[in-house]
Amino acid sequence: MGGAMEGGADGQGQARRGTASVSWRQAWQAALYGPAGFYRQTSGPAGHFTTATHAGPGRILARALWAWADQVGAQGIVDLGAGRGELLRHLYSAAPDRPLAGLDVVARPAGLPEAVAWTVAPGGAALPDLTASRRAGGAVPLVVANEWLDVVPCTIAEVDPVGVLREVEVDARTGAETLGSPLSGADLAWCERWWPVALGDLASPGDRVEVGRSRDDAWAGLLDRIGGSPALAIDYGHLVTTRPHEGSLAAYRSGRQVDPVPDGSCDLTAHVAVDSLPHSRLVRQRFALDELGVIGTLPDHGLARSNPAAYLDGIADATAEITLRSFDGFGAFWWIASA
Repeated sequence: MGGAMEGGADGQGQARRGTASVSWRQAWQAALYGPAGFYRQTSGPAGHFTTATHAGPGRILARALWAWADQVGAQGIVDLGAGRGELLRHLYSAAPDRPLAGLDVVARPAGLPEAVAWTVAPGGAALPDLTASRRAGGAVPLVVANEWLDVVPCTIAEVDPVGVLREVEVDARTGAETLGSPLSGADLAWCERWWPVALGDLASPGDRVEVGRSRDDAWAGLLDRIGGSPALAIDYGHLVTTRPHEGSLAAYRSGRQVDPVPDGSCDLTAHVAVDSLPHSRLVRQRFALDELGVIGTLPDHGLARSNPAAYLDGIADATAEITLRSFDGFGAFWWIASA
């Protein structure tokens, strides 16, 4: 993870001698959402990696989200972290008469249907005034945060050689890491409750933690701002019983995984501690799709003779559904619902 770790058993070393090292959370925020941040660049995230919002899977996900919205009594959808409008376009195609709004750090994407509202957001955990989005079409919306929380920067900590959990600092130019001060206060309390394998006898030197308190606060802040409207976060993550000892911080650029260097040249992401988030329901995407009838059934082969176009459409939909359901990929995502 990142560059080589520096410092001795006291966990300070180079960090005490005044290098460019800052907390990972601070460097991460600047790298993604600063003036020259990764998410503000012209190509957008789609130029570097594929999500479930793209192509066929995006079309099927949009249908599933409208079905979920119907279940929770929402007339419209607000897409939080909407990128360049990929999911919004699918949502609009599936239901052009229903209210839609998107939020992201960039200006309104070119070619987005005129009926879709757009709000520029600060980025990360910071949210704009959501009043306009909530009132889109005068309807109660379902707020969808698809792969938003994994890019809300968080504190990263590591167990030092004598068993103390310390904050990890990073040089934003090189990715070289140092161990800083012992974790304390609210971050330590969060770990004691939600990531106990990094503490006490369960911990080993080098174990890492992505402290999810900032994600919890971001999600709780969103729920507070939308005033009782239903919300759904969709993301990859883990439970308290399955926290990764090595952490999950990763970076992607131009379709491949690269070393995490917070210099604005790559996406930076870490899995979400989904069970620590305020929620009314927590379910894997595959099982949520089961409930919505998205089961990946291939069309009857006889349709190939009677209606070849419909048969090919059915094959495309089934293939996309299977992709969304696979536990080797998107099917393992979590749906974190606040009804």
